[in-house]
Amino acid sequence: MYGTAAHNTYAQNNVGIESPTRLIEMLYEGVLRFNAQAKKSIKDGDIEKKVYWINRSIAIITELLITLDKTQGDISLYLEGLYNYEITLLTNASVDGDVAKIDEVSNVFKGLLEAWRESTNVA
Repeated sequence: MYGTAAHNTYAQNNVGIESPTRLIEMLYEGVLRFNAQAKKSIKDGDIEKKVYWINRSIAIITELLITLDKTQGDISLYLEGLYNYEITLLTNASVDGDVAKIDEVSNVFKGLLEAWRESTNVA
């Protein structure tokens, strides 16, 4: 239990010192990590963990959605629609236990992460 509390404190402090550019990258990476865990849980038949990991991914995407800067024009509208669609896919994957839907979301976020890194020179 102490290890988890210590890790959470470290993670909160680490996020507090990261640049906004790095935070977006970390969020995209988080979706990919949590989706991988959700896929493993589906393959293992662990419904509780499947729901847990999918909900974590949805929480990240929701955070990305609510923090979009709507003054950025078409790109923010595009991302809003994309994020909403990805949430729908993950919700359906949770209900159906559909690994293909999780893979689809992961492929989108791999592309977003790559594009983000290229556009911000963080690679």
